[in-house]
Amino acid sequence: MKKKVLLAGMSAVLSVSLIACQSSKVDSSNGETSSKKQTLHVAALESAYGKEMWTKVVDAYEAANPKVDVDLTVDKNLEDVISPKMKAGDYPDAVLLATGRKMALTETLIKDKGLEDITDVFNKNVYGENVRVKDKLVPGFTDTLATNPYNDGKTYMAPMFYSPTGLFYNTALFKEKGWEVPKTWDEMWALGDKAKAEGISLFTYPTTGYFDAFFYSLLLEVGGPDFYNKAMKYEKGIWETPEATKVFNIIGKLAKYTAPTTVANANDKDYTKNQQLILDNKALFMPNGTWVVGEMKDAPRAKGFEWGMTSLPAIENGGDRYAFTFFEQMWVPAQAKNKDAAKDFLTFVYSDKAAEIFAQSGAIQPIEGISEKLTGDNKLFYSIYDSGAKAGMGGFAATEAVEGVSMADTLFHSIDSIVTGDKTVKEWQKAVEKVSDQLRSALK
Repeated sequence: MKKKVLLAGMSAVLSVSLIACQSSKVDSSNGETSSKKQTLHVAALESAYGKEMWTKVVDAYEAANPKVDVDLTVDKNLEDVISPKMKAGDYPDAVLLATGRKMALTETLIKDKGLEDITDVFNKNVYGENVRVKDKLVPGFTDTLATNPYNDGKTYMAPMFYSPTGLFYNTALFKEKGWEVPKTWDEMWALGDKAKAEGISLFTYPTTGYFDAFFYSLLLEVGGPDFYNKAMKYEKGIWETPEATKVFNIIGKLAKYTAPTTVANANDKDYTKNQQLILDNKALFMPNGTWVVGEMKDAPRAKGFEWGMTSLPAIENGGDRYAFTFFEQMWVPAQAKNKDAAKDFLTFVYSDKAAEIFAQSGAIQPIEGISEKLTGDNKLFYSIYDSGAKAGMGGFAATEAVEGVSMADTLFHSIDSIVTGDKTVKEWQKAVEKVSDQLRSALK
């Protein structure tokens, strides 16, 4: 499940202590030189990718920089490990911990302006290489509210492991039926009617939480990046525009094509039953991310089953198609003691050596050309942007907490009620605009 496996789901933790050098430091009392190492604490989330990759990256960094020692600590509850120390003034120097986790430690630091500006990291050369960090990254990954949460032109979080999302399906079923994967929403509805005649639902979803990437992609398709950014910043009236109305109506129509058992199983306990509908050829499409393959690797499936993944259908022929991507973030606390050394390490994680180590564990970074080095399902998934789909990134702007108000609950979790008919699309749309109004005044 995404909330456990990717954003919340990268649920294991890694704490690293890294020691960088102060070479040939002059002792002001006697003029003699000494070689003294400084300790750089790095806390990194251990996820489903495991902790071994971090051990190998640390070893590689120590080999590249012999004056650095790394004290690596791994834990599956990072917040529980570092939060008490931070409250006592003992901050790690670099942290891999994405937003979207239950304890919301990263979000708290964002709200408290507790992150260091790391814009300069992307203009530095990758440690040990003659190329700048920003020249290795896929364009766009450092230009979103996920990395620039204050929208001030500065980057506070470095994009790390990413996972494209889209609509997952059984390629073998489409081959068997002679069906084409829809390129537009009109084609989607036509396929839905055709599938229904054969007792197959067009759509299902694990839980409503999976509609975040889906909804973001749809906003981008309907209104483009400018419209999308206005929505993410709670612009007045944005959710009542014709563009927003079209998005709500598309999901409202999709609700009518959703498998009847979906809502009953759309919870943290039973969500895999909805994912199983795809493997059993009982539904055609579901929104998900690349992690679903690992989640369902031991599940039974239809004969010849073969994973397929596509971006959302375009609004019209020739229109833009989007596949939203989630990615983890690495950052430096504003109260870190060794910020310069932390930034040096941040450059190294984008080195060819580090990227190779991470990729061997399935942790893929937004480095240009990396899809060419992948194989199997990963090659299919990570090449989605090579097939015409555009990458959607970033989420809602940071706000002060507003008691009883949650955009996620109102925008995404209400979809169960749309599917059951307990709430109308117009009621849903009106509620989202109200929440947007409440959060706009709380913008950081």
